[in-house]
Amino acid sequence: MAARSASFVDPLWKPIEVFFTFVGESSLILLDAIKRLLARPFEWRETANQMAFIGVASVPIVLLTGFFSGAVMALYLTNFLAKYGATEFVGATVALTLTREIGPVLAGIMVAARCGSAMAAQIGSMKVTEQIDALRMLSVHPTNYLVIPRLVAGVLMLPILALVCMYSGIFGGGLVAMSGGVPYVTFIDSIQRFLVPWDFVGGLIKAPVFGIIVAIVACQQGLRTTNGAVGVGRATTNTVVISMILVYISNFFLAQILYK
Repeated sequence: MAARSASFVDPLWKPIEVFFTFVGESSLILLDAIKRLLARPFEWRETANQMAFIGVASVPIVLLTGFFSGAVMALYLTNFLAKYGATEFVGATVALTLTREIGPVLAGIMVAARCGSAMAAQIGSMKVTEQIDALRMLSVHPTNYLVIPRLVAGVLMLPILALVCMYSGIFGGGLVAMSGGVPYVTFIDSIQRFLVPWDFVGGLIKAPVFGIIVAIVACQQGLRTTNGAVGVGRATTNTVVISMILVYISNFFLAQILYK
């Protein structure tokens, strides 16, 4: 009877245990990184490498995805609003959506897919090959060397990538709108009339939060990797999936706070 009850309870308890384990480990990693942020030595070279990896190397993919996101939005909006003689709102609608939502969210997703997976794989490989234990033997704390550079790079680079996505999307939307019969002057005038600075600022506030999410999830999954190559693959997959889900969830609450 007891064995039967245990077999019934285990499938229900396991997801709860996994959830609270993830929250606890991620919180501890983040708090430890904040505590050690100003402690010496600060890994300037590793931080610069991570900024180049997350920021500079991600510009082409963010530029491309942002451009075509704005383009497809303008394609639908131009055809739809033309039926009601309201094409003067195409520019404002495209720009508002890109600055508030698509720009920061798309940048966060691209970084999670491209960089988060790579960070988890690198840290996970170090974990299973005991390189992290070797760092401790050399009096190098893993948080200083592995977590903080990625966290700082994510916080600093995500707003820049979000801006790249915003402007490339508006540019792509403008080209498609003009090809659909919306004059350039009308498109730009619509943006100037309906957009306010807070639309940009709110999107830029979201971006560092997404950077923190991607960096912490990647480090947490990498640091708890076991079972060799199989574990590294699992950590990489979990990082991408969890990061994307958390980006969307946090985006909802941030939108409620910033734009309510």
